[in-house]
Amino acid sequence: MDKAKAKELARFLVSAEVEKREVLRITNDHPELTVSDAYEIQEQLVQIKLEEGYNIVGPKMGLTSQAKMKQMNVSEPIYGYIFDYMVVNGQQISMSDFIHPKVEAEIAFVLGKDIEGPGITGAQVLAATEYVLPALELIDSRYENFQFTLPDVIADNASSSKVVFGTTIKRPDNMELDLVGVTLSINGQIKDLGAGAAVVGHPANSVAMLANMLARKGLKLKAGQVILTGGITGAVMLSAGDTVSAKFDGLGTVDFIVKE
Repeated sequence: MDKAKAKELARFLVSAEVEKREVLRITNDHPELTVSDAYEIQEQLVQIKLEEGYNIVGPKMGLTSQAKMKQMNVSEPIYGYIFDYMVVNGQQISMSDFIHPKVEAEIAFVLGKDIEGPGITGAQVLAATEYVLPALELIDSRYENFQFTLPDVIADNASSSKVVFGTTIKRPDNMELDLVGVTLSINGQIKDLGAGAAVVGHPANSVAMLANMLARKGLKLKAGQVILTGGITGAVMLSAGDTVSAKFDGLGTVDFIVKE
């Protein structure tokens, strides 16, 4: 894809995010858009945010469940980036900051040393991980009615919006992360539940896949980055007035409330 066109489409998506405005998916006008093109648009979007003074907290993985990969007809997950302005400080969010937010429970990894693919395994990831912590990711597609194709969602930074991190941190060698059970409740009612194995068999496998995907572009995962590994639960739509709570076996809880 022409760099100027990629930047133009990236600016279109950034504007939609800033203005909290639904837009038609870009493949309506560009049906020829490939996954490679979409990552070029995402790279331009990331560059725009860096030039605006924001910093990357770390990458995130999406479409990490077998059901989602089958639904989107893909053989590997997708990735995007979490920026510092997306991290929620405190336990309150406002609906006015979103278009149509959904929430899902995830396990985040913080690396103690760099990891560079290709050929990285989950075992290598665990050996390089400083600690893990629980998180609630809020996704908010800029596309109308959350309707998109694979290239659309990649270009839109994998629907990244906000993230609430828990305060419990654990060494991964003290846990069987694939067996960690999670319940996601809204207003006291369990809306979904799952275990770490829902994320490509083990959350560390998600990080390994990410390292290997980034290696194709000559990039690596860096020590200190916070990496979101993908939803253990499904994504649940939020409304003003909701109280959200996720309980992670061995990793505590993450909670927030939704204001107007």
